[in-house]
Amino acid sequence: MTLLDISGLTLDLPNGNRLLDGISLDVSAGETVGLVGESGSGKSVTARSVLGLLPDRATTGGSVRLDGREVLGAPMGELLDLRRHRASMIFQDPRAGINPMRTIGDHMTETLRLCEGKSTAEARARAIELLHAVRLPRPEDHLRQYPHEFSGGMLQRVMIAGALTSSPRLLICDEPTTALDVTTQAEIITVLAEQRASRDMGMLFITHDLNLAASLCDRVVVMSGGRVEEHGDARRVFREPRAEYTKRLVAATPTIAVGEASVGRAVSAGERIETSAPDTRLPSAQSRYGAGAPTRPAAGPMLATLGLSKTYHRRGKEPVRAVADASIEIARGGALGVVGESGSGKSTLARMIVGLEQADAGDIRIAGRERTAAPRTRDERLAHARSVQMVFQDPYLSLDPRITAGRAIEDALRLHTRLASAEARTRVLELLDLVGLAEQHANARPRTLSGGQRQRVAIARALAIAPDVLVMDEATSALDVSVQAQVLDVVAEIRRERGLTVLFISHDLAVVRRVCEETVVMKDGEIVERGRTVRLLDAPEHPYTRLLIDSVPRPDWDLDAVMAEASIDALSATQG
Repeated sequence: MTLLDISGLTLDLPNGNRLLDGISLDVSAGETVGLVGESGSGKSVTARSVLGLLPDRATTGGSVRLDGREVLGAPMGELLDLRRHRASMIFQDPRAGINPMRTIGDHMTETLRLCEGKSTAEARARAIELLHAVRLPRPEDHLRQYPHEFSGGMLQRVMIAGALTSSPRLLICDEPTTALDVTTQAEIITVLAEQRASRDMGMLFITHDLNLAASLCDRVVVMSGGRVEEHGDARRVFREPRAEYTKRLVAATPTIAVGEASVGRAVSAGERIETSAPDTRLPSAQSRYGAGAPTRPAAGPMLATLGLSKTYHRRGKEPVRAVADASIEIARGGALGVVGESGSGKSTLARMIVGLEQADAGDIRIAGRERTAAPRTRDERLAHARSVQMVFQDPYLSLDPRITAGRAIEDALRLHTRLASAEARTRVLELLDLVGLAEQHANARPRTLSGGQRQRVAIARALAIAPDVLVMDEATSALDVSVQAQVLDVVAEIRRERGLTVLFISHDLAVVRRVCEETVVMKDGEIVERGRTVRLLDAPEHPYTRLLIDSVPRPDWDLDAVMAEASIDALSATQG
């Protein structure tokens, strides 16, 4: 039975821009259809059209039929009924979709009481049932908790449970696992697959992770520039893509292992994908950056830590050991990957190295200089900042929305150098050119830039003072595959030209394989395995490393086998 039928959907803004141009797709009961493409391709707008969540004054054409009822042009009362009983939507960021001032119980029972007419006791019982269905370990206790007490994976399961309160026929998932680590992603996908099967529910699954789409979806629709480029059986599309755009998209997708049965391949440094999206188009990488892997690092450590430890003490609660006895070493010009689940201690390790956290014990040396003690004077703080810089996961939060991209870079130059205004401006343009941006971007504020452009501005700002070490903390996790490839190309080229040393923190093992010569694996604050990246990913020794690798989505992904190796409840307990 067809639950969703979109035919010839168009959407035009008042300024004449066409966001959707003749989109057609359908979803049947018990089927998962993937909607894939880069940022700006029209995926989310297409999904929002199903619930009537379109921009004000937008002009639409074609048809969107949900469970036999036309959505386009429907009165608000009918739209509310469709949203309450026919379709629900799960968004990418669960923390943005739930009131932080209200308990999980309030969030779960409100719809049941107000829309379903259930009593308080009935709503509570139903909420507990749904939380249990999405594999939260202590539903009764969770109802009394607040969102800040949950990990990202646990809170996403709350959002799934909330979306299921109305027993929808169609579940729309808009990038629900983008920012999650691989094992938590496996848990969420398992939950969604179980609910789809048990309820005979249709799913429209939006993602830019092509491996995930190939492993989860029955069919996929590939979008670019508001148009459908290709559609068909999920595994066929990614193993044998027919459209040129799909071929380039697959080629830009890194894989975790060479030669495995997996979508795509790792892209060599300098190789790019050219797309129809204007914000991801750059000059030829061959002429701009050259090709080939980064040069072999020079001998001698640029960054070294010995026995680094950090414990957080919370009033009235047990202390949390974030990092315990962590020792790492990176040669000048080298790249070390740090992988592990959320809460494993990766970011705390990085923040201690940068100086945003003070270590309880251990030593940090950068270029042979001791950097463990907190800087006491302004000169000491500036000297430390000049030696190590950090690029964060969300560039929108790390850039001041009130100032332009050029001003953000220029401020860093003025703080750390004695360049005159004209010299600083020239240097800003050189740095923007280095990361693949034009002079026009210097006058743009963060909100007018794409995610990939903002991240490149953040990298340019970090490189403005020529640091010895660049720390990248999940700096590419929220980017689509082509923009991610561009950002990684920039880093690879700067390593070649300047001998930059990189500490690369990520939960994407395929990206780590492409970027880093060596990798360490962290669990519960400890380093449980280390070694050459290729050896570690091809022949892992520690069971936890094997779990991480098995959790990476691929077309032949066996979710049952993955979750049998590590029980979901046990993982939830460690992450909560």
